[in-house]
Amino acid sequence: MDMALYYPGLGYYTSPEFVIGRKGDFYTSSHLHAIFGMIIGKQLEEMWEIMEKPSDFSAVEIGAGKGYLCKDMLEYLKNRHIFHSLNYIIAELNPVLRENQRNFLSDFSDKINWVSSVNELHGIRGCIFSNELLDAFPVHLVKKEDVLKEIFISFNENYFIEQYQDVSSIDIINYLKHFSVEIPRGYRTEINLRIKDWLRDIAEALSDGFLLTVDYGYIAQEYYEEDRTKGTLLCYHKHQVTENPYKNIGKQDVTAHVNFSSLKRWGDEIGFKTIGYCPQGTFLVALGIDELITELYGDSPDYEAHILKIKGLLLPQGMGESHKVIIQYKGEGLPELRGFSLRNNVRYL
Repeated sequence: MDMALYYPGLGYYTSPEFVIGRKGDFYTSSHLHAIFGMIIGKQLEEMWEIMEKPSDFSAVEIGAGKGYLCKDMLEYLKNRHIFHSLNYIIAELNPVLRENQRNFLSDFSDKINWVSSVNELHGIRGCIFSNELLDAFPVHLVKKEDVLKEIFISFNENYFIEQYQDVSSIDIINYLKHFSVEIPRGYRTEINLRIKDWLRDIAEALSDGFLLTVDYGYIAQEYYEEDRTKGTLLCYHKHQVTENPYKNIGKQDVTAHVNFSSLKRWGDEIGFKTIGYCPQGTFLVALGIDELITELYGDSPDYEAHILKIKGLLLPQGMGESHKVIIQYKGEGLPELRGFSLRNNVRYL
């Protein structure tokens, strides 16, 4: 999965042919409507105020895609007090995407800096955030037979084949113990250990502030329900969903849902405090998306068209329930954020 997605120049996310949006294999909330970036900007503004309005507030976006989220956020914030304090940084692995982003975001060229990885950053005060990033982290595949086995890959003439072997790391066994996961015989699922390393990298980069993560997934109890016998690993190729990661290698997206309980547990272990966790739709409503809609489109002749798209961000049949928001904090105290005022499910993590 790591090679298929990230091998330099040939992986799905690192290839020069990589396309995001409706012409590609997926599009995110920021592609659906500009108000998503604006409301995230509104959240960063609240964080800036909680941190007593520092003169240097960094907003670090990991994996900016086309750059829509960045552009919509900065368009919203450019006439607000935070803008003069804002230092926007994009961490982008794909050099072709970085160049495309520079061109797309040229109006804000004096406000944005680029790095290849968050590992290049230190002493950040502000917010590090991502939208649909963790679901593309490489995972271990396991299956329960008489004992737990890990799924490895071999090659038979012209085809990849799966082989069941002993698990490669005690961390896999400990993971299941930590989250009280008892899986039945025949059950196949994923274990994402990369999130733990990623959180350590974030903690190294962030000296004071927030980690905001938006993605699709479940708490551990839901992730490993007995009826989810095939796990959540899916592939997307030319708008078709498949369960076969061994075809179209480097040409298709490979994803697995996020276990949000792991973010809380591992984050807490390295010094983060989990402020809140809830569905995306609830978060956006609590943060005041209705106020923004009225302010921006109340008198617009295209009001209904805007509402139709925005509903996709909010309603369960869109991204409102499948996508979750979790915010973690590194610093003194435990700030309260408006986005969790209607519903905060952090106690279930």
